[in-house]
Amino acid sequence: MGMAAADAQFHVLAVDDSLIDRKLIERLLKTSSFQVTTVDSGSKALEFLGWHDDDDDVDVDVDDDERNNSNEAFVSPKNHQEVEVNLVITDYCMPGMTGYDLLKKMKESAFLRNIPVVIMSSENVPSRINRCLEEGAEEFILKPVRLSDVNKLRPHIMKSKSICKDIIQKPENQEKQDNNESTETQLQSQSQPQQTSQSNNNSSNKRKSMDEGLSPDRTRPRYNDMTVMSN
Repeated sequence: MGMAAADAQFHVLAVDDSLIDRKLIERLLKTSSFQVTTVDSGSKALEFLGWHDDDDDVDVDVDDDERNNSNEAFVSPKNHQEVEVNLVITDYCMPGMTGYDLLKKMKESAFLRNIPVVIMSSENVPSRINRCLEEGAEEFILKPVRLSDVNKLRPHIMKSKSICKDIIQKPENQEKQDNNESTETQLQSQSQPQQTSQSNNNSSNKRKSMDEGLSPDRTRPRYNDMTVMSN
């Protein structure tokens, strides 16, 4: 399978309040053969990912051409989302929920924490970059985003898929180990009575052999053929 065919399996959620920047990142991702969904706010990103407060009623909207191409992608995980999100790339400065806030909420969620998050910003502020990286962001990309920046996303996606695979396999391996230990315990329990029974039979045979060896005919002296001497 070629690189383009393999990358087509990866689904990236792009979050930016700027329509121009959304279109740019969408075009770059599609050029690299990623499947792309775009939203214009952090709250809509969380809604798409299936995380939201119970009293939050967020209406997710996307471009019409994207809606026609990937209707199934908009089924939330709580409603059996059919398209997996492999990476989220989000702008830092957005009204309402910032990219940093979105990052924090995802890393605090047991359901979303393993999805890689990449932050974009037009401002090179070291303290902001460090804060995002310390919170768990995989990359901090300065705008305008270039194709070489998009190429950096692949290793993070592969790493994430490897981690998820390990998480899935560990319970399966533990279950197999538990089953093997249980089977071994049952076999030991079944063999114990047989060994005890065999030991009892051996003891019984030994006692029987000893009894036969100490019969009255062999232990008492015989006087029948002896002559009694008298004075």
